[in-house]
Amino acid sequence: MKIVVLEPLKHRQMSCVAIRFGFDAELKSALNRLPDCKWTQTHRCFYVPNVDASKRRLMRVLKDTNWKVDYSAMQKAKTESRAEPFLNPQHLARLEAYKQYLVGQRKSPSTVNSYSTFVELFLKFFNSTALTDLSNRSIELFAERVLAKRNYSISSHRQAMNALKHFFVLNSDLKVLIEKISMPTKDRKLPDVLSTEEVISILQATRNLKHRALLGLIYSSGLRIGELLKLELKDVDLERQSIYVKSGKGRKDRHTTLGQSIQPLLVNYVRTYKPERFLFEGDAGVAYSASSVRAFLKRSCRFAKIKKKVTPHTLRHSFATHLLENGVDIRYIQELLGHSRPETTMIYTHVTERSISAIQNPLDVAVTKHKQLTKGNKHMGLLRKSLE
Repeated sequence: MKIVVLEPLKHRQMSCVAIRFGFDAELKSALNRLPDCKWTQTHRCFYVPNVDASKRRLMRVLKDTNWKVDYSAMQKAKTESRAEPFLNPQHLARLEAYKQYLVGQRKSPSTVNSYSTFVELFLKFFNSTALTDLSNRSIELFAERVLAKRNYSISSHRQAMNALKHFFVLNSDLKVLIEKISMPTKDRKLPDVLSTEEVISILQATRNLKHRALLGLIYSSGLRIGELLKLELKDVDLERQSIYVKSGKGRKDRHTTLGQSIQPLLVNYVRTYKPERFLFEGDAGVAYSASSVRAFLKRSCRFAKIKKKVTPHTLRHSFATHLLENGVDIRYIQELLGHSRPETTMIYTHVTERSISAIQNPLDVAVTKHKQLTKGNKHMGLLRKSLE
């Protein structure tokens, strides 16, 4: 019997229900059709908001499959929440002090949120353990029984360890040696990149004017999704063909390029939608949400029949790669992207078509030499039938 496990999940400060199961294309397709069911790369699972309407829709889908549903973790969490606070008072006090410490260290709101979430998860795992009894082995157990068991990504695992390092720096009275907190080796993954034809096909498949302008601007200027959503009208300079990015990653300001071809589209969008402060606004004039961007980008890729996994960051990767292929100096690309270290930008040298095509393939060299040596002797052409 195939089993779907439902578990409580706190994701982006929201109470959710994690949906965990062995890979099944049919069930995955059914979940993708649910309007509020999403995938989280951080927790490596599908999830829905922990609200009655979403859970009812989920249960209707699962009822139509041959999967057995295990929701014992949800029942246990519900019982525990009625029986006692989420954290015991000592743990909760340390967590609150830790949040204030991060704010005082001038960490970004997203860093404060993600670090606090991991420390809260750690303290919850040791909710019945006195803080003075925690040790480096406690951190190893947390990594084994929570992070690895729940299949967190390597980057999330590393982020959790960094969060705990900060926690124990603050709580130096506890017997944890910070220098002995280990973390897995960082993945060396090449970024996914679209071809220029695929970028154009995505924009053409995006029918909504606002959505098309938004996606076009990400690719035209190489923006991170968070940078795009914080853009204000005054940050766009059509005359200088530039975008002013305020407080990008690492709290750095920079200017990046604005293509001529997207300017008529932006002007048309602004005149039609009349945003007041943010360039792309949601309801009530607030900044547009990242989840909405991901949703309509996914839809546009489906209409464009693109099978690759495409996110807003894929458009940024494509911007950098295409600049490099067009001969732009990598130092300029580093400035446009807002990278602190040139090593970060150098990864794009591994994925450009120009650099790959410039390499002389050893088989091509061997065949060429073989043809020269056997010229005039038809019986010596060992590769003739397949290559000529």
